[in-house]
Amino acid sequence: MKRCTTFICVCLASYLAVWAHFPWETEAPKRELRAVWVTTLSGLDWPRTKATSPTSIERQKQELCLLLDQLSACHINTVLLQTRVRGSVIFPSSIEPWDQCLTGSYDKSPGYDPLAFAIEETHRRGMELHAWVVTIPAFKVEVARRMGKRSLLSTHPELLKKHEGQYYLDPGLPGTADYLSAFIADFIDKYDIDGIHFDYIRYPENASAFPDAATYRKYGRGKPKATWRRDNITAIVRRLYKEVKQRKPWVVMSSSPVGKYRDTRRYSSHGWNCYDAVHQDAQGWLREGIQDALFPMMYFTGDHFYPFAIDWQEGSHGRYVAPGLGIYFLHPQEKNWNLSVITSELHYLRRYELAGQAFFRSKFLTDNTKGLYDYLQQMFYPYPALPPAYPWLDGEAPGKPEGLSLTTDDNGQSTLSWDEPSDNITPKGAIRYNVYASTEYPVDTRKAENLTAMLLSTRSYSFSTIAKLLYGVYFAVTAVDRSGNESEAAQLDWDTCLSPKTALQRTPLTPLGTVVHP
Repeated sequence: MKRCTTFICVCLASYLAVWAHFPWETEAPKRELRAVWVTTLSGLDWPRTKATSPTSIERQKQELCLLLDQLSACHINTVLLQTRVRGSVIFPSSIEPWDQCLTGSYDKSPGYDPLAFAIEETHRRGMELHAWVVTIPAFKVEVARRMGKRSLLSTHPELLKKHEGQYYLDPGLPGTADYLSAFIADFIDKYDIDGIHFDYIRYPENASAFPDAATYRKYGRGKPKATWRRDNITAIVRRLYKEVKQRKPWVVMSSSPVGKYRDTRRYSSHGWNCYDAVHQDAQGWLREGIQDALFPMMYFTGDHFYPFAIDWQEGSHGRYVAPGLGIYFLHPQEKNWNLSVITSELHYLRRYELAGQAFFRSKFLTDNTKGLYDYLQQMFYPYPALPPAYPWLDGEAPGKPEGLSLTTDDNGQSTLSWDEPSDNITPKGAIRYNVYASTEYPVDTRKAENLTAMLLSTRSYSFSTIAKLLYGVYFAVTAVDRSGNESEAAQLDWDTCLSPKTALQRTPLTPLGTVVHP
């Protein structure tokens, strides 16, 4: 009996220790980065259909709409869309050719502008779109000639180095920063993007073999080679950050560094980290203020994950870190992780107040791999959440909306309407709106469960009047600028509202015309 009691005590102690380490009851916050990478390389996430006819163009568009509906339904708020693939793009560029994912051929127009379409549809669903730019890698050697006369190999062969079967831009050449700057300028003014997300802004794997000896001899200036390489990458990050902010200060600049910054005092990175292996001083970028957010690729488990997540948070210098989670490892053909690997990491990140999380990649989320989609929708993301505000970009909130009113037509459809703040200090079109609903007056806009629609570009919101009859809803509307600053709430006190006699579970109202899947 004594042995049994001892065994039970040991098990209980172990259980409590695990519970303390991974508390499952973490409250869903009103603001949180909830991002997903949407991969266009080879159409891995989108598109599946090639745009070769009017019918297939529409099918390609509908594939994206369905994907965005699914992401919106589980309260993702940030889409990282692969916009520059490998020296090719998904928008009409004067610098680089069309990627083959759209039509099956390089440098062939799909007959529409996929980036403009994606931005419009993402914003329509109250999400942000960040243009994911694969930065230093170009293309594999065997496909270089197929890319046509506008490929980097034809236009700027002097910038390329061949390394392990692939071409890369040489970060040590001054012309590389010039080229990337021109590339960003080619699309930032034309598109209403919310962010630019740099992937692979680093030296490649097996960096010791990267053939930049001649570049180092010419530009190294006596620095140790590792230091020189880190300085090269930082100089590119610094230049792109400053140039983008001069054009559009509100555009969020982020990157996805390798998942471990450096060895910590207690845990080794086992030779794979940002600082030493691929020459990314990513925490230095945060310290200098030349990145707004990082999405480190933390596709690890156990002691390879948790201490390094804390290290990122401690080195964030007031900027945002939202670790990337390798949800593709849930798949049986990958590492066949248990769902608990990801759910434990999610709760850990929220408990220790990192800015959020990102998922690589979207297909493994929308396919509900190991039940992850259901878990997010029902448990971890029960309510919408706004992306965080960026007060270092703009710390002044707009004025609150004016003239808030509600009308109901004969078909039982109600519409909230409002006017732009009269003291609007932001450029025209830069204001978006959030709608809140509650059974209590005034509506508490601090609560995530009251957030009903967000980042609306229009000054109206329609819904079925039956929601009022069921919930006795009061409404409030706030204005939010492009840096995420939110105004005070304009409150609509509807005295004739029918309050429920019994407590009902609160679910967000669904706007008319919105399709909700998984």
